[in-house]
Amino acid sequence: MIEAHAPAPQPTIRLIPSRFPPIGLFDTVATAADLDAVMDLAGWTNDRLVADRIARLPRDEWVYGRPNASVVMAAFLHVAPGGMRFNGPDLGAWYAAATLTTAVAEVGHHLRREAAATGAATLSRQYRSYTARLLGDYLDIRGQQATLPDVYAPDSYAAGQALGESIRASGGAGILFDSIRHQGGLNVAAHRPRNVTEVTQADHFDIRVETASSRIEAKRLGSGGSPEADGTT
Repeated sequence: MIEAHAPAPQPTIRLIPSRFPPIGLFDTVATAADLDAVMDLAGWTNDRLVADRIARLPRDEWVYGRPNASVVMAAFLHVAPGGMRFNGPDLGAWYAAATLTTAVAEVGHHLRREAAATGAATLSRQYRSYTARLLGDYLDIRGQQATLPDVYAPDSYAAGQALGESIRASGGAGILFDSIRHQGGLNVAAHRPRNVTEVTQADHFDIRVETASSRIEAKRLGSGGSPEADGTT
């Protein structure tokens, strides 16, 4: 592997399913002590997985007292059972793309897999988008698909998770990598919550996929939840 580091693109874009509404638990508290009390009141510590994960996250990496802090922390505390490409199940990471097209292609891929798994011919879901500025220099593995085939494997996260967790353990910021789902696209996995800054909620989208087709339809939604424009990838 060629060891190189580079800053993340600015800004980055992340899409989150709208069915997971933002809960402003971390947004308004001023100190970590206040956050402990609020978490108890909100029942977060009753969820053993979340409680275990936040205990693994050093307090100097907790994000609180700023807009959308809860959105950032949720990315690290609410994790897919098997983890994702560059993180295991113990802690999450902030995944984002350099462009909206790449972000749509990434979520569309996973939406299509879900449709296939449930036997649905089509599946649609609404997402809200966030822009963010990512601080730090990231391990840059762009253009290394041939030398890192296991890390870029489309059907296995094992090697990628080992790489990502080694970067987290060493104090690194995260990874810049080529999108597997959108040719020419760029993604970033940020492993340090404190590096995810200037998080701003942007547009809402309805994304629709067909199990038997690679086509992804994305419609920007108006303030009333109705489509304003659409596009495909």
